[in-house]
Amino acid sequence: MVGQDKRVIVQTGRAARNIACASIMRVMKTFALYIVTAIAEIAGCYFPYRWIKEGGSPWLVVPGALSLALFAWLLTLHDTAAGRIYAAYGGVYIGVAIAWLWAVDRIRPTAWDLAGAAIALVGMGVIAFQPRV
Repeated sequence: MVGQDKRVIVQTGRAARNIACASIMRVMKTFALYIVTAIAEIAGCYFPYRWIKEGGSPWLVVPGALSLALFAWLLTLHDTAAGRIYAAYGGVYIGVAIAWLWAVDRIRPTAWDLAGAAIALVGMGVIAFQPRV
């Protein structure tokens, strides 16, 4: 009887670990997909911006259009209702836009920028990772 109890405990422990690993993988996959989606959208808007505001080549519209098409396709890969995707995605978009400000525009974000992005990312987490019923 004691041996059976140990097996049940071990099996239960393994099941709990498997569930935890699956949950972590789901969070990582979801977050990564949101980041790639945001990069595609920001790049899609940035290329025409460079053309219009900074006097770049009109050909910048081509990679911009391709990037926006990629953005639209990436939105279809998320595994929840469209409205919830857009709501949660907004938080990630803000965070990626601040990272873009630093990496591409070479402007260091202020503490206010970072605080706002952090708040938005917390909101994203609440929306995207709510319990599923």
